[in-house]
Amino acid sequence: MIRIIRAAERYTADRGWLQTAWLFSFDEYYDPENVQFSALRVFNDDVVQPGHGFPLHPHREAEIITIPLRGELTHEDTLGNRGVIGPGDVQQMTAGSGVRHSERNEGDVPVHLYQIWLLPHTAGLPPSYDQRHYDAQRWHNQLAPVASGRGIPDVVAFHTDATIYRAAFDAGHTLNYPIEDDRCVFLYLTTGALDLNGERLAEHDQARIRGEQHLHIRVEEDTHFVLIDLPPRTR
Repeated sequence: MIRIIRAAERYTADRGWLQTAWLFSFDEYYDPENVQFSALRVFNDDVVQPGHGFPLHPHREAEIITIPLRGELTHEDTLGNRGVIGPGDVQQMTAGSGVRHSERNEGDVPVHLYQIWLLPHTAGLPPSYDQRHYDAQRWHNQLAPVASGRGIPDVVAFHTDATIYRAAFDAGHTLNYPIEDDRCVFLYLTTGALDLNGERLAEHDQARIRGEQHLHIRVEEDTHFVLIDLPPRTR
């Protein structure tokens, strides 16, 4: 089954300093039919204006992955980490038993980022932080893992049976993606358009996939997307 959710169906909010689309229930947005998909609990598409950000706040029991697409974000946390992430970087934080952190745009241009929360496979993990930089050629015309809890080498590691991929395909390319062991797949388009098993997706559309054995993707326009391979779940 492939469930397509169009860009216009996303919950969006404009707080002046933050323009956001929440793909799952988050903050004041609550839909009991849209709380999570497999182990994917949060996928926020955020734009943070210069001089603003998320002040120090707590988290527990989540694997938090941040992927900046444009601009730079300054991170600080109660573990003593401080750093800046920008395009090509992937930031990972295990909230585990509890951590506080802040993320601010201290630059001169808006920061466009994806914030992804995954449910950990083990509760009470000690909090930790990691980040890694990739050259964009890594995902040009190919599906490239950038973070995983499945033992893939040379990627950011986290504590969920899942893998996050980035891809930037030129128009005309095709991709076949086998789905093993009744796993779930989530796909979100940053830009462009593609055909997914006969369904057309355009910019900011998403697909939630389960019960399929393979995906056939035909890229219709230059397209950038994120694909997340997730464990089988009933939700």
